Amino acid sequence: MSELIPHQDLTVELYAARRHVYTRAFTGLFRNVRRAVGAMLLLLFFATGWLNMDGRQAVWWDLPARKFYVLGATFWPQDFILLSGLLIVGAFGLFFVTVWAGRLWCGYACPQSVWTWIFMWCEKITEGDRHQRIRLDQAPMGLGKFTRKFIKHGLWLLLALATALTFVGYFSPIRALAVEFFQGQADAWAYVWVGLLTVATYGNAGWLREQVCIYMCPYARFQSVMLDKDTLIVSYDAARGEQRGPRRKDAARGADGLGDCIDCTMCVQVCPTGIDIRQGLQIECIGCAACVDACDSVMDKMDYPRGLIRYTTEQQLAGQPTRTLRPRLLGYAAVLVVMLMLLASAFVLRPLAGLDVSKDRMLYRENSAGRIENVYTLKVINKDQHAHTYTLAAEGPDDLQWQGQRQVRLAGGDMATLVVQLSVASAPQTTQKLTFTLRNEQGATVNAASRFTGPAAR
Repeated sequence: MSELIPHQDLTVELYAARRHVYTRAFTGLFRNVRRAVGAMLLLLFFATGWLNMDGRQAVWWDLPARKFYVLGATFWPQDFILLSGLLIVGAFGLFFVTVWAGRLWCGYACPQSVWTWIFMWCEKITEGDRHQRIRLDQAPMGLGKFTRKFIKHGLWLLLALATALTFVGYFSPIRALAVEFFQGQADAWAYVWVGLLTVATYGNAGWLREQVCIYMCPYARFQSVMLDKDTLIVSYDAARGEQRGPRRKDAARGADGLGDCIDCTMCVQVCPTGIDIRQGLQIECIGCAACVDACDSVMDKMDYPRGLIRYTTEQQLAGQPTRTLRPRLLGYAAVLVVMLMLLASAFVLRPLAGLDVSKDRMLYRENSAGRIENVYTLKVINKDQHAHTYTLAAEGPDDLQWQGQRQVRLAGGDMATLVVQLSVASAPQTTQKLTFTLRNEQGATVNAASRFTGPAAR
């Protein structure tokens, strides 16, 4: 008979506690590239809202008026199909970049990464480099520690507030908002949204950081299925680096059977997500190449060739040739080009006038002349930046007569609402097709379909 095993309590950890990541300062080529890209994106974000064109903010999402101004062009809700096209182009662009070079978007252009690097810089100038921050966090709270922490969080909050105010400034003119906000005269919703976005920015870039990239961002999950053995990724050359171990700087290369990796852990210390790239490609890697810069600096000091950690492919690491032009990459490129052409065509060919027709709820009525009459509300929209004079017409049943305004002049981006009555002497059918035509002085036309309703034929 088998021996009975006494009951034991087993605890299974489903969630690991967060290990605080202390990043080390470093320099290098990819750091400079990332800083240049980040500076350009920050300038674009913070400065664009202050630009004016045609007497108004150049980029302004005027939600109450349902107008969207983008660098001199006016868009209306009817043009939102263009936004859908833009999102599709962005998605396929991301797919193409991912198949070609992994998570370049995450490492160089993602707002979460850009703002996180800024917050980390604030942390460095107030609390010191990695080892100083570790010692500071381990020390008991005192005046010096409190002052450093207070200044750091103050800088974080100021950056978060500036970010939130700028973002809201794209929906409410920022020149007026920036003044009224601090005078206490802004709309209540402005304070609500600025407050929420300030807290979100402060939390994401200051506290959550790599947690957003690892657990909250869906791209981290599905990007792994898009990579293949020919994708350019940040990798450690194990064949060259192993066996790793410390050695004297003047030691001969390869002495004692050691590889080029001196096990200094610099690649781990500079990683914003705290991973060890020497363990292979991991879902936490955002492709920022911080480890490449750190490792190259160590190789320079050891007088070893650079590239122990580098952008490479699995095929190259295995000694096989890399296929740059492969079916999946070419497929994404082809779809991206087609979508860009379609989006550009839709933008160029979109009508610069809009005509919406709404029929009165009363099916028909008989007017004083004994004619069958229908009432319509017409909304005429000038989507151009210049004023135009529009003429209205209608085609449908025979003997159709128009009562009401037939011509309207609109300034750029304006809209007019007209009520017109159409009548016929008799209506042989219950409903008939009706087409309204809007024509400007240059001959451009826009059509809108409707129905003319009359009494049932006897």
